[in-house]
Order: sequence, then C-alpha cells, then structure tokens
Amino acid sequence: MTSRPSTADLRRRLAHVRWIAGGAGAGKSTVTRALAERHDVLVYDGDRAELGYVHRCDPQRQPYLWALLRTPREDRWASRTAEEIFHAMPSLHGETFGFVLDDLLALPADRPVLVDDFRTLPREVAPLLTRPEHAVFLLPAPDFRARALGARFADPARARANWGGGDHGVALARRLARDRLWDEEVRRQAGGLGLPVVPVDGSRSVADLAADLAAMFRLDQIT
Repeated sequence: MTSRPSTADLRRRLAHVRWIAGGAGAGKSTVTRALAERHDVLVYDGDRAELGYVHRCDPQRQPYLWALLRTPREDRWASRTAEEIFHAMPSLHGETFGFVLDDLLALPADRPVLVDDFRTLPREVAPLLTRPEHAVFLLPAPDFRARALGARFADPARARANWGGGDHGVALARRLARDRLWDEEVRRQAGGLGLPVVPVDGSRSVADLAADLAAMFRLDQIT
C-alpha cells in the first residue's frame, strides 16, 4: 500500500474539488446533475464508486466494511436496531473516505470536480478545504426524505436489491431511523467546524438551489 500525500499536499491537489454531501434523500444527485449541465465539471458519483470499494476492501483496514459485505442483505436491516445499524456504518468510522481520496487523485485536475457522496463526513473533508463553503451538507426534512425513499423503493426489484427478501416495510422504517441518526451526526460535526448545512424540504426549486451552490463553490472562477 502506497502512502497518501500529506494533508497540506491533498489540500493543494484537491483545490478544484467541491463536495456535496449530507443525508440520503436530500436530492444531492439531482442538484449535482443540474450543476453539471450548466458548468464544465466532472462528477464523482459516490454510489457508483462504492462498487469499486468492494475489491479494495481489507479486513484489517476496513473491518466494518468487510463485515458488512459478508452479511446477507436482509440481515443488515431486519436483525438489528437502527442504532446498531448506524454504529456499524463503515463511513462513520472513516473506512470509505480513503477510497474517495484515491479516486479523486486519479482524476484529471484540469476542471472542477463535484463529489456527490452520502458517506463523506464534515470532519473528514474540513482539513482539505481552501474555503469552508467548498463543501455543503444537504439535510432533508423527515417527511421530504420519507417521500423520496418511499418512491425510490416502491419498485419491488429495487427494494429486493437493497434489502433482500425480508420485510421491506420494516427495512424502510429502520433505514429512515438510521438516516435520522446520520443527519444528527453530520449536523453536529458541520456546526462544530463551521461548514454550511442546507435544509431541504422541497420548497425551493432544484434550479435555485443549484444556482446558490454554483455561487458558493465559485464554479465560474475555477481554472
């Protein structure tokens, strides 16, 4: 395993990167697509990239991820409480952020990169920012998230792909409860570090939110 650059070097090499993280169901991917349509940027899709983490997972360096990958999908949700699921999240223990950094360092640096990643926590990204507003954390209102995830997993095939053959209603309820705990952690960390948190409740259009983020990220000023 090669050593990773120092924090100062990472900050310099990733100065063109902007981060969109936060809670599930907040519309991160939707607003990232809107920004990508208007600006000459690359997009790092954390959900797609996660597939590549599987082959790079090591039981010593990523024990929570290693254990998760060896747990049947239905058991990941049905056999544990929301609190247990939350505390077993690999990203809560910093196990996935190294993969993100390695992937970003391998991308071209000739234009902005937008990172769309649920797993990124404020404490991980804060040391790498040249300005606090280069990362934003979108946190959805509970009813907004419930509608978003309810629609997302209304397709039985998609629900089975995520939750196996167990009770999907129970799995969704525990997913929503776990995500509330994740939101609380993100909000606590971001507040302590002075990083921006944006509440999402559906009252603002995607275009308006994208325009605000483009200005915050200074996308037109990155060379």
